[in-house]
Amino acid sequence: MSSSNFAILSEGVEVDFGNGAGIFDQHYSVAEGTILGMIGPSGCGKTTTCRVALGLLAPQKGQITTLGRTPTHFRARDRERIGYIPQQFVLYPRLSVAENAAFVASLYGMPAHHVRQRMDELLAFVDLSDARHRLGQNLSGGMQRRLMLAGALMHDPALLFADEPTAGIDPVLRARFWGYFRQLRDQGRTLVVTTQVVSEAIYCDYVAVMRKGRILAVDTPENLRKLALGGEIIDLTLKDPDQVHRALEVLRRWKDVVKAAHRSPDLEAEADLHVVVENAREWLPEVLNRLENQKPRINVESAAPVEVSYDEVFIKIMERDEQQQEATNG
Repeated sequence: MSSSNFAILSEGVEVDFGNGAGIFDQHYSVAEGTILGMIGPSGCGKTTTCRVALGLLAPQKGQITTLGRTPTHFRARDRERIGYIPQQFVLYPRLSVAENAAFVASLYGMPAHHVRQRMDELLAFVDLSDARHRLGQNLSGGMQRRLMLAGALMHDPALLFADEPTAGIDPVLRARFWGYFRQLRDQGRTLVVTTQVVSEAIYCDYVAVMRKGRILAVDTPENLRKLALGGEIIDLTLKDPDQVHRALEVLRRWKDVVKAAHRSPDLEAEADLHVVVENAREWLPEVLNRLENQKPRINVESAAPVEVSYDEVFIKIMERDEQQQEATNG
């Protein structure tokens, strides 16, 4: 993919605030028409990363382009192509929902007839049509976030930044927000969404895992699972626990397919094995054949791919990075 197909391209960007704070050696790209989720703990540099891409901070090292231009050199027409939802409610509490949306539209010089049409579309989109005359200060936290989303979309931007838009809201509203984001993606927009909620990785096309200002990995949610675990896991339960050691020997010799084979970490499950392969569903029948064709036969009671949670995936990626840092510094 050429650089012209990237909404954002960051190469070695660094902003050092001192005492370990900032962002460091950031290499990442955001393809047009995709959702990039930036996931990491509070203080890891997600907001700073967005501010650099928005041109609000200049990198001390490296280069970045957003929509094909250096962000600190944006012209007015460049900024009109970008929408931004900050963490905190920043619209006017004593203006109504409709007045807030109209105010944002006025900042971009939108004609009045277009504002009315666009507002009707967006308030329906974020389920605020019935609250259009309610003051901002009388909205719930979730409604305020939906109003900010509507405001950020009034000028129909090509690129949307949303900084922790689902923080502190209930799971139902969180899923609704991601439904909005995916609809926008399907309409051709590009989105960068930061979050501390690891499970939200599943909604993204690509995920950047962040820790201490650095991007540890950028990949699809599925590929991140494979990166963290070394592949995909098949969970096997043998009929006879006494056959476990023999089964492990057989599987570990099959090095062109099996990346790892070990007993289940659950010590009570004495007959359980975990087998790591590139593709669990593809290789599951072959793994069963390999065991059951042994003489004497190794009998398998049950077998299934393991769906590892993204919490576990991110913990493993974080632990691996911490170990690498300790080895480097030690």
